[in-house]
Amino acid sequence: MSKQQPVHSKVVEKAARELLKERGVNIEDIAKIVFEMQVAYNKDLEMADCIDSVDKVLEKREIQHAVLVGIELDKLAEKKQLSEPLQSIVETDEGLFGVDETIAFGSVFGYGSIAVTTFGYLDKQKIGIIKELDTKNDSSINTFLDDLICSIAANAASRLAHRSRDREERLRHEEIEDRDKEERIG
Repeated sequence: MSKQQPVHSKVVEKAARELLKERGVNIEDIAKIVFEMQVAYNKDLEMADCIDSVDKVLEKREIQHAVLVGIELDKLAEKKQLSEPLQSIVETDEGLFGVDETIAFGSVFGYGSIAVTTFGYLDKQKIGIIKELDTKNDSSINTFLDDLICSIAANAASRLAHRSRDREERLRHEEIEDRDKEERIG
C-alpha cells in the first residue's frame, strides 16, 4: 500500500479562501478589524498594509486547516448532519462549548503574545464582521467562523505590530551607526 501524497498547499489555501468568501467574509472585512486594532500604534498604517498582512496570515497552513475544519462543522450543523448532542451545541453556539475558540485560539500562538491578547479582546468585543457573523438571524451557523476571523485578524494585527517594531529598531540602529560614523570622521 503506497502512502498518499499530501494535498498541495496552494490547493488548501485556495479552498480556505473560497470558503471564507462563500460564508460572506472577504479579506477587506478582516483588514478593517486589523486597521482598527493597529492604527493607534502606527500612524503611517494604510489599509493596503492590513490587507497584505491578512493575506500573509492566510498563507499559513495552520490557519488554512482551522478554517477548513471550522467552516465544515458550521456547514454540517446548518444541514443538521451532526450527531446529538453536538448538533444542538454547535447550532446554539453554547457558551460553555469552547471547542470553537480552542480551534481558532490554537492558531494564534505562532504570532506571539500580542496575537493571544488581541484574540481574547476580539472574541469578547466582537467588532466588525465578527459581530455580524455572531449575531446573524438567518439560518446560517457561524459558531466556528466568528472565532476563526478573530484568529486571522489577531494574527494579522500582531504581524504588523512586530514588523513596525522591527522597522523602528532598524531605523534607531542606522541612526546610531550614522552618528558613530560622523564622530569618527569629524
